[in-house]
Amino acid sequence: MALRKPKVIVTRKLPDAVETRMRELFDTELNLDDTPMDVETLAAALARAEVLACTITDRLDGDLIARAGPQLKLIANFGVGVDHIDVTAANARGIVVTNTPGVLTEDTADLTMGLILAAARRVVEGANIVQAGDFHGWTPTWMLGRRLSGKRLGIVGMGRIGQALAKRARAFGLAVHYHNRKPVGARIAEELEATYWESLDQMLARTDVISVNCPHTPATYHLLSARRLKLLQPHALVINTARGEIIDEAALAGMLQRGEIAGAGLDVYEHEPAINPKLLKLPNVVLLPHMSSATIEGRIEMGEKVIINIRTWMDGHRPPDRVIPSML
Repeated sequence: MALRKPKVIVTRKLPDAVETRMRELFDTELNLDDTPMDVETLAAALARAEVLACTITDRLDGDLIARAGPQLKLIANFGVGVDHIDVTAANARGIVVTNTPGVLTEDTADLTMGLILAAARRVVEGANIVQAGDFHGWTPTWMLGRRLSGKRLGIVGMGRIGQALAKRARAFGLAVHYHNRKPVGARIAEELEATYWESLDQMLARTDVISVNCPHTPATYHLLSARRLKLLQPHALVINTARGEIIDEAALAGMLQRGEIAGAGLDVYEHEPAINPKLLKLPNVVLLPHMSSATIEGRIEMGEKVIINIRTWMDGHRPPDRVIPSML
């Protein structure tokens, strides 16, 4: 006799291969037109599902989780960050929360390095000039950017992505500096030739490029505050592929507009999808649509992790990627 399949509701459109496999394994309800669920639609899904396969666009706060039906036992997040889920409230209701760590590391590090290059060498600005038909020939002093080799990169958050970025940065001749809750192991520090700063303030004042690679938690909200941004050198670049809330976006936009720092490369925004209007008008800012993890391979691997987490839970075991409130 066939085993009973749990009711799984998927909140957004996932890669076809992932959706097909989920349909084979579970009683899966898909979101084929990819319309983001509003609060009431999410509440209805929580009331019916045994498993909610959600994404970062679904804000599952304590009030919403309180409306979940008693049959909901797993929130399987399609993504690494879980700042959109009240994990503590879910845990109190006996609902397990999982995520998909590890599979996005290389993709995010690739794009972060790309943003550093684009901001330093004015790549997007130059491409826009060519496409607008305004390129009239080479000149010695036009479109000058800055060389990366010999500069100092300050990484805020030396987890998987921070370390992967550091490896790429070393290949470009950047000296790696980092701020983290604690130093990385001696072997990793030696391999990356990385300098640890216990004081974020001191690191910010001494580096040429700052890359934000830490998770968004209550402790990291506006970690790069207006005060800290003012510590940056005038030629500094700010790169963010983590979460927009980690930087005071209004303060950053104002400093860029006034020329107090040289440029920025942003893939995430504080009030996403809204972007500070000042940023949209600045030529010294590279703005991307939250695409650091957007590779075909990465999205499929994320889906496979979601499936593994659900299947492990079905078998009565602890899912491999369970998120514990104390970890946040």
